[in-house]
Amino acid sequence: MSGYSLLDGIRVLEVAQLAPSSVGGHLADLGAEVIKVEAGPLGDPVRVGGARAVGSPDGPAFMHLRWNRGKKSVAVDLRSPAGRQAFLDLARECDAVVEGMRGGYLDWLGVGYDSLREVNPAIVLCTVSGMGGDGPYRTLGTGGPVFDAYAGLREVRTPAEPPVAGMAGSTAPPIAMYALGAYGAMGLLAALLKARATGVGCRVEVAGIDVAAAWMPDLADAELNTSRSVPRPTWLPDGRLPDWPRLEAYRTRDGEAVLFGSHVEKFWQNFLRAVDREDLIDVDLTSTDDGAPARADMVWRALTEIFAQRTRAEWIAMFLEHEIAGGPVNSIGDMLVDPHFRARGNTYRVAHDGVGDLEFVVSPVRVAGEEFAPPLPPDVGADTSEVLRTVAGYDDAQIAVAADPRVPAAGGRAHSG
Repeated sequence: MSGYSLLDGIRVLEVAQLAPSSVGGHLADLGAEVIKVEAGPLGDPVRVGGARAVGSPDGPAFMHLRWNRGKKSVAVDLRSPAGRQAFLDLARECDAVVEGMRGGYLDWLGVGYDSLREVNPAIVLCTVSGMGGDGPYRTLGTGGPVFDAYAGLREVRTPAEPPVAGMAGSTAPPIAMYALGAYGAMGLLAALLKARATGVGCRVEVAGIDVAAAWMPDLADAELNTSRSVPRPTWLPDGRLPDWPRLEAYRTRDGEAVLFGSHVEKFWQNFLRAVDREDLIDVDLTSTDDGAPARADMVWRALTEIFAQRTRAEWIAMFLEHEIAGGPVNSIGDMLVDPHFRARGNTYRVAHDGVGDLEFVVSPVRVAGEEFAPPLPPDVGADTSEVLRTVAGYDDAQIAVAADPRVPAAGGRAHSG
């Protein structure tokens, strides 16, 4: 079992915890050899993080099974001289290093970019943190919802009573926490291309708050240019709902819903002809005069009645038949059994010791002619001896000194939390 082969021959050394582990996760999915440096006895906290675990409440977390799959785990204590030396000896044979801790962590340990360049001038260092390496908040501890709240992406409620459910006062899932891994992998690979062309490495940085700040140009960039920013006529400026009934969700006859996406005139006219409501074609939904809200409300009410006449599946079939944009409004459970999801081979299976077969979502990257089925993450330190011997050239005595004594000697590659 393996990920893709696109990055065969690329070796990455990772010191990361929680969401920044997803940087190395993306690279491992694409075929890179990712050596994860962990400290004992528990390793990366994401192993037991998140809301859901396998088998029992103290079993491996699903975020860990996604972000650390296909990697190798080496247990060395970077606070010890032997551990720091082992880290540099491994970095000498690697193409890149991922620092996914609080900004400046490797510098604090004395094995930062300057030390890495001394042993490997072509090394690429990708630092991934919450607040970045400079600015007044650089030492502030953060987490996924904090990134979105900082950048105005999250509506944070402050209820008078403790909320029954929700995260940081909101039920919305974090955005930047999940996106930063892709940005980190993109930046690292771009830097690696330059390093291979020039023989000189470089340092790139991705911060969770910066990912959140850059996520929606309609928000931040428009606000930066307020005096030159004007609303497009297809969006009502007063914010009253429905803003634009041609791009809206509607309840269907079976109690489900579809997202109607007739933002293009062709889709809108195709739809109205298909449902025999061509009388709505001439209704002006683009002007922003005083009558615009009333016209939008009238069309929204008409569409609400129309969509209630068919089931969700029937509407999707009609969309396909008449070239109308839109799609089903699914729960996660709905998506997993959606015929389109299943037809695209979106999952793979892997055996987990003591649990049985588990099924996971594949990488969103598809490679023609290759199957995606990476192995489960290793136990903490499962690859310490093998990696130190084959990559750093250590003998048994050196391995015994460098290995973190808080982690039992690995007896092969176990696959648990």
